[in-house]
Amino acid sequence: MVTIGELAPFPMEEMQSYQNDKIKIFNLHSDFPDKWLVLVFYPADFTFVCPTELAELADHYPEFQALGAEVMSVSTDTVFVHKAWHDESPAIKKIKFPMLADPTGNLCRAFGTYIESEGLSLRGTFIIDPDRIVRALEIHDNSIGRSARELLRKLQAAKYVREHGGEVCPASWEPGKDTLHPGLDLVGKI
Repeated sequence: MVTIGELAPFPMEEMQSYQNDKIKIFNLHSDFPDKWLVLVFYPADFTFVCPTELAELADHYPEFQALGAEVMSVSTDTVFVHKAWHDESPAIKKIKFPMLADPTGNLCRAFGTYIESEGLSLRGTFIIDPDRIVRALEIHDNSIGRSARELLRKLQAAKYVREHGGEVCPASWEPGKDTLHPGLDLVGKI
């Protein structure tokens, strides 16, 4: 089970992905030193809600990169299905980030998103810091789409807290807004 504040449970050394018309092999433990990882699990290619989410992520991908993060989508489809979807769907054609293939479901199982009876993943989102510590996670029903803007805000907050020890980000915090310094002097004053 994935736990906040603990190492990300990467079960395998290498994974195939489809990216920029190529099949690439990634080692999630070591191939992205000093980068944040944003893993976005989704049920399957050639579906309905998934392309809306992934297209929105594609639109914001440069912003994630500017924050030192690599976005990776994950489904139980193969790299060949990812390529076919990329070639056919106008929404998916926009994707420049790696689309990880998890046909065995091992990564989905490790992160707690795998639906055994369907062989598919729930919608799960994980923000992992450069030390491979899980800093944020969200898993929900497959009928509910996610917001790339909210995911970007969560990454900004996680980065801020990591870089400014002792400060915390209140509700709906955005860069430039006030943070809090936890202590007894705040108790009952907020």
